[in-house]
Amino acid sequence: MSNNFAIYTPSPHFGSVKNPFGKDTANVGLFKALVQHGGFDELTVLSVIPGNEEEVSHALLRGPMDRTRIRTGSIYDAHAAIRSGCILRGKADLADQAWLRRYVGDRRYSLIGLIHTIGAPAIRDYMAASTIAPLQPWDALICTSPSVQDAMRNMFDAFTDYVSDRFGGSKRPQPDLPLVPLGVDGQAIADQADRPDRREEWRSRLNVGQDDVLVLWLGRLSFFEKAFPQPMFKAIAKAAVLAGKRLHFAMVGWFPNEPIGPELYEEAARAYAPDVPVHFLDGNNPEVVAGLWSASDIFLSLVDNIQETFGLAPLEAMAAGLPVVASDWDGYRYTVRDGIEGFLVRTLGGPSGFPGRMMSLRHVFGQDAYQYYVGSVAQHTAVDIDQAAERIGRLAVDAQLRRSMGMAGRDRIRISFDWPVIARQISQLNADLGRKRVEERGFGRSDLWPENPIKGDPYAQLGSFATSVLSPETRLSLPAGMTSAALQDGLLRTRDVRLDSFADNWRMDLAGCKSLLDCIGREPVSLQQLLSQLEPHRREVAAMALVWMCKLGLIAWD
Repeated sequence: MSNNFAIYTPSPHFGSVKNPFGKDTANVGLFKALVQHGGFDELTVLSVIPGNEEEVSHALLRGPMDRTRIRTGSIYDAHAAIRSGCILRGKADLADQAWLRRYVGDRRYSLIGLIHTIGAPAIRDYMAASTIAPLQPWDALICTSPSVQDAMRNMFDAFTDYVSDRFGGSKRPQPDLPLVPLGVDGQAIADQADRPDRREEWRSRLNVGQDDVLVLWLGRLSFFEKAFPQPMFKAIAKAAVLAGKRLHFAMVGWFPNEPIGPELYEEAARAYAPDVPVHFLDGNNPEVVAGLWSASDIFLSLVDNIQETFGLAPLEAMAAGLPVVASDWDGYRYTVRDGIEGFLVRTLGGPSGFPGRMMSLRHVFGQDAYQYYVGSVAQHTAVDIDQAAERIGRLAVDAQLRRSMGMAGRDRIRISFDWPVIARQISQLNADLGRKRVEERGFGRSDLWPENPIKGDPYAQLGSFATSVLSPETRLSLPAGMTSAALQDGLLRTRDVRLDSFADNWRMDLAGCKSLLDCIGREPVSLQQLLSQLEPHRREVAAMALVWMCKLGLIAWD
């Protein structure tokens, strides 16, 4: 069996890209790691138009390397694919490659796809298509977190059951779904962060005092594809009061929707963190990113979006030696261990039902863009503001805790998420699939199906992303320490914050929200009890209103 490998990428150019998406950064990092640490004799970069070998080698290698020879070739060249034995694509769409392979035989080589997100129905659609394409047991779709793996197993089980029922078959072919995380260059990030001179320079630039605490966000500044910032603004403002310290919040990234994006974020910051200096900095500038790794004290990422399935930024923060405060969300709960490298903050997903189905259907039929679809789901997903504030505040007053969690984070990266570790896992997967090609055979209940098992209600199919899901048994109450007048004022304030009114067509209007607040007291009441007081046709939009108010910290849940 050969010790060769191949990568398929539509473009063989690996230069820096302005406003990069996380998947692009992760793919390039993985490709470099496979060349440098995979231990292959030969690695071929396949593209629609073959790249220049010298240019590709320069892009993927840090310096001369004798161990692995880099070749380039065409994805249509069957000989290059057969010689490689396995082709990795940095995307989960393998159906076309499987049909292409059929020209030379299913056993000639293996295919590996990499799942970066499962939020989009279209992406789940082409992944499900692999069950009816000629993929085999020696092919794989890499899942980067246990939550993704669970969601994919559920989706494939449901879809193959449906196909079996529809066509009367008994086989349920699926690709292998191994768990292999993404990684980071831990030493490179540590070298950027461990610069006292740089720390002093950047804290001076931002007017961060010696005893002040700088909280960092790094990533796309996209409320519709990453995270609504209001819970983070509120949590930092509350943490500053709890800690009795001056906190700064640096949001390092780029806005995909300029010029309105900066306006919306600044508006929300003024409304919810008026006493916290909030700095918006260019995440496309490597000097800025390196400077903030040095200058910061705490990393914060309260994502609430089904677009986010792994999250490189918390790994980078751990490599930089920063304690992480992150939402208890999908890949975050896999990479960040609560109480060790940082803290996880609980989340609450919306209830399944008509609103979620219609969100999906409006996107599927082209009425709503993908960004509006996932943004609507995120707007009705809550992150516990008080819990986040308590944990940020705890770190703000305890420098030793910050140091110990930062050291634990670096150990975590070195052991589990450094690129050499990930490259060895891919190499082992390649060997395992090669054995399956030799040893395993290939692929050659009557029930109603009320909705598409791939493009259905996101709250039902992706409910595992959140800590818990709003259900009839969920108990709701007014937050401790907030008067009824303060709650009503907080609700009315949302009229002046445009981010709060985003996707308001999925829930009750403010008058309806006020009536719900009036029905909730200090003693917890179940969702079932609350909704029983409403006409049946109003119950689902009321439930969405309740989880929205949980998102804003106007209602507590248990």
